[in-house]
Amino acid sequence: MAGVVVDYAAGPVLAECVASLLADGVDQVVVVENGDSSGARRALDAAGMAVPVVASGRNLGYGAGANRGVAATGDTAYVLICNPDLHLHRGAVGNLVRALDEQPSWAIVGPRVLTPEGVPYPSVRQFPSMVDAAGHAVVGLVHPDNRFTRRYRRAGLAGAGLAGDGLAGDGLAPADWVSGACFLARRSALEELGGFDEAYFMFAEDMDLCWRAHRAGWGVGYQPAAVVTHAQGMSTRRHPYRMLVAHHRSALRFARRSTEGWRRLALPLAALLLGLRLAVSLAAVAVKGGGRR
Repeated sequence: MAGVVVDYAAGPVLAECVASLLADGVDQVVVVENGDSSGARRALDAAGMAVPVVASGRNLGYGAGANRGVAATGDTAYVLICNPDLHLHRGAVGNLVRALDEQPSWAIVGPRVLTPEGVPYPSVRQFPSMVDAAGHAVVGLVHPDNRFTRRYRRAGLAGAGLAGDGLAGDGLAPADWVSGACFLARRSALEELGGFDEAYFMFAEDMDLCWRAHRAGWGVGYQPAAVVTHAQGMSTRRHPYRMLVAHHRSALRFARRSTEGWRRLALPLAALLLGLRLAVSLAAVAVKGGGRR
């Protein structure tokens, strides 16, 4: 099985991530470096890892980097795609593989994602309705734990783990979409779908891929028996303004792609709400960080 790590100057955590993949049974790992490839090479060499590094030459974004990594991994049936600030717990790969083996109609399966503090992250979510999307975008700025955001994040499923979530067996369940921070994908499905849409620089490329998978007749799933820890936010902290702009542009792009019929009449309002939300978010970052970039 192959693994693709999309890196952007993550430093020592890159080697730690690759080590966790190799230790958990990933045979072939490819690192795609969207930043300085010499830095990635030094980190891997210092850890004694002869892992190929694909130098993109510039920051192509997450989805475009993942596509290049998948293309460089040969013809394995499954591909694990993940961020560099991520650590796989033992048995995660095996549980994800078994999920796709047991569910031949699934294109993608995601693991249970924990923060470094051990808190479950809402990595499996529903496609938001127009009302929930608007509520999440606007109300979420002042009241994060609102009913719109809870529905969007499918509260309870990602955090439930193996017990108390109302799911049968080990918790294996279908999902609308799962976080691109880490998931296992069926190569044949990725090839059919054309991989990630590279028009998304960052954010929503995972939601878009899962949405297109459903449209093509594939399923998407969640396997909480597979556990990973994700540090999160390294690129966001280094480039907060650029990431905020990318986040809101991606949200609007997905809204345009996934909205059909009469609902398209609401797209100008969605653009206005996202623009206002972006302005508020940028101002908040400037005040909190004193305008540092």
